[in-house]
Amino acid sequence: MTVRGSSRHPGTYGVLLAIFLLILSVHLVNTASDYDPYKILGVSRSASQAEIKRAYKSLAREWHPDKNKDPKAEDMFIKISKSYEILSNEERRSNFDRYGQMDDNQPFGQSQHQGFRSFHNSFYFDESFFHFPRSRDFADSKYLLHHAQFNSDVLPDSHRRPYLIKVTSEWCFACIHIEPVWKETVQELEPLGVGIGVVDLGYERRLVNQLGAHRAPSIIGLVNGRVTFFHQAVVREHLRQFIEDLMPNKLVEKITDNNYLSFLDSWHAENKPSVLLFDQVPVVPLLYKLTAFAFRDYVRFGFVDQGDMHCTRLLRQFNINTYAPTMLLFKEYTEKPVDIIQARGMKRQIMDEFVSNNKFLQVPRLVNQQLFDELCPVKQFHRRRKYCVLLITGEDPAFVAGNKAFLDFASANRKDILRFAYVYQSQQQPLYFVVCLYRGKRSQAGKVLYRSVSGGWNGSEEDKYRLHEQLELLQKDPAYLSSDATLPELNNEMAPIFIIQWMNAAYDYIIQIYDDLLYSNWREMMPILSLIFSALFILFGTVIIQAFSRNLLSSICFHHLTLNRPPKKDFVEVTELTDITYISNLVKLMPGHINVVLVLANVSKNALLRKFAKEVFSFSGTQTLHFSFLNIDKHCNWMPSLLRSTSGVAESKAQSDEDEETSDYTGHVLALNGHKKYFCLFRPVFTGDDPNDSSSESSFSSDNRRKSLHHKLDRLGLWMERLMEGTLPRLHVPAWPSLDENPNTS
Repeated sequence: MTVRGSSRHPGTYGVLLAIFLLILSVHLVNTASDYDPYKILGVSRSASQAEIKRAYKSLAREWHPDKNKDPKAEDMFIKISKSYEILSNEERRSNFDRYGQMDDNQPFGQSQHQGFRSFHNSFYFDESFFHFPRSRDFADSKYLLHHAQFNSDVLPDSHRRPYLIKVTSEWCFACIHIEPVWKETVQELEPLGVGIGVVDLGYERRLVNQLGAHRAPSIIGLVNGRVTFFHQAVVREHLRQFIEDLMPNKLVEKITDNNYLSFLDSWHAENKPSVLLFDQVPVVPLLYKLTAFAFRDYVRFGFVDQGDMHCTRLLRQFNINTYAPTMLLFKEYTEKPVDIIQARGMKRQIMDEFVSNNKFLQVPRLVNQQLFDELCPVKQFHRRRKYCVLLITGEDPAFVAGNKAFLDFASANRKDILRFAYVYQSQQQPLYFVVCLYRGKRSQAGKVLYRSVSGGWNGSEEDKYRLHEQLELLQKDPAYLSSDATLPELNNEMAPIFIIQWMNAAYDYIIQIYDDLLYSNWREMMPILSLIFSALFILFGTVIIQAFSRNLLSSICFHHLTLNRPPKKDFVEVTELTDITYISNLVKLMPGHINVVLVLANVSKNALLRKFAKEVFSFSGTQTLHFSFLNIDKHCNWMPSLLRSTSGVAESKAQSDEDEETSDYTGHVLALNGHKKYFCLFRPVFTGDDPNDSSSESSFSSDNRRKSLHHKLDRLGLWMERLMEGTLPRLHVPAWPSLDENPNTS
């Protein structure tokens, strides 16, 4: 028998392989095109959001795996949930309608991803081949959060209960690893009242960026709108402690025989009822902390350890059963609780209902607008309206008896449609009625219907009878409220002062920075590091500039360093240049500083000083300007010596010493820069009066002489402006001449 080798051409295998891949690609496209969220939900492409939501709820109830035992129920429920995720988001829906895409981050659309998944399933090559579970666990689907849902529902709700949020993604190895612990934690914390959320890193980019979570898996705590990352090992005990640490520290007060009376009597100052929980455990249960967090704005909470020896009198007074947890609720009368609940397995729903039914005092004080709106809500239908009996009173001891009588009257006349309250007139000035009956039908602007009780309220039996009679008339005929008024928003008496709010905000910001620096990666740390380095750069830059400012001032034009600041004083301080002040005021003058010196004589001293002070007063606010005067009768050689040493002076060197000594320097002003060794010279206005001329003395009287001297400085103000601008010529000297006393001066 002859065995022949195959004569099939090698290229034939390539043709078969190409045809095989072509068939698979067609199968892929067909599978991708088969996925249509509109068909799965059974709605048209023009369906509104209300119709889509209605269809989703109906199908979700029908195909929920807990109710539907069909083997395909779980997969169908996932498809329904995914379809609703696409169509409920306008951006995703628009992408699907245009391009068949389900997410902006997938260039070829999620439909292709679904096609590959179907391809894998057809050939038994799916994720389970690599020991992966499904891309998203079914238990997480009901906790999925979207950006709009997070901001509209979850963020406001975080002020009533903490949230534990997991950030995950598809094909995440670490996410698979923590899944069992996450399920156990959710099963434990959710019944206690902790909110649970799951965010998909690949689908919710906007929400992920808002949370600051850039990797999966991440676990986030959300309380009061503040995001905190979990950085410990993913263990159920750590997650439980993480939730406890997120809540405020003073939610529940530890109560013993020593402080229970003060705790119960604080209802008046706090304007809240008080709740006591008795249990055998030494620490406050998490369930009780979560309840206290939810109702912290309405009720004060205390915890009593029944095993503590310091609580025996408290247990005996209220006859507490030590075999089961007990909750007592107190209002104005602290001798006896108004409500009590006792159960071995205390549930969150029972505790919420217990506290919610008693979250107001019998006669609460209106301390803010929110409390007023809750006590007397706006109701559309007459049968649901509430009537508020409001007492306007004071805080003085004289009002105590009347307030106590009003509380007794309210306790004896409790009805569902009646609410009793009071306000302090000093705290709520706009409410000026003595006693008003407010009807629940109010407009948004605060319009109320009311009727004042005639005679006021003193707490007498006659007042009680009169008020009871008017309440009976009101319940029979709502038109009894014949007047109307518009009330402004009430003042928030319990709001913390600004400094406390600022300190709390600063503390939260510091904790956030510390947390980011300690645990975040470099990508998350970049904004914080940039802020820190910018602050350090500004700080050290300022220090360096201040340290070298003096040297810099000496090298820059004077008009760039001086500012025309308004004078701080109503006078000009002018010092005399003498042997004592000459060195400090000129020779060793600080760099950048200028000393403006007036040259005068004994005869012209008073007149010139007045005019000089008047002309330079507007410049006296400049810190780099100093003002002095030089008596030429005492130092007659200084001016000639200064002018002779000037390299740029226009005087002729041939001028005799006699001419220089007889020159009149009275009225000259010099701007001396001691550090740079230059000066600017002001020459006085020529008046035609020579003090050495005897004929001038006969022709001018003393008054005319003072006026003549006064006019010598008429142009000094313009010269000072040019000095500040730096446009005056500068005369340099090699050294400052010495200041020698004139021996002829007596």
